[in-house]
Amino acid sequence: MSKADDFGAFISENKDLLQDYFETRMEVYRLQAIKTFSKTAGLFLWTLISVFLIFLVIIFTGIVIGFWLSELLKSNVLGFGLTTVFMVLIIILLALFRRQLFINPIIRSIINNTQTEEKKEFEFTTYLKSNF
Repeated sequence: MSKADDFGAFISENKDLLQDYFETRMEVYRLQAIKTFSKTAGLFLWTLISVFLIFLVIIFTGIVIGFWLSELLKSNVLGFGLTTVFMVLIIILLALFRRQLFINPIIRSIINNTQTEEKKEFEFTTYLKSNF
């Protein structure tokens, strides 16, 4: 018998086992993808809610500063005008540093969450292999 015949016989004898193994691996990959997507969606939702709450705090802080400056300067126009200039400067600074302040930390967080789970899974499977 040649090696090709031996391999063909092996495949035909273990076809059901190979099919079960393949289906199980596909299910594991599907579940890992769902877990990663769920964690990322949760992080995204948390970030969205946090940004909305920070936005509200900024609005109310702007109103308070506007009234405070209006009282100091005895002019609503000057008080709220200076507050608007201050807010525009903050928005410009945030726009200029958006990559360093927002984009890169979110990307790092998503990557770290994904890698942490994969590392835990690797350590668990290594533990199982070494102890059983």
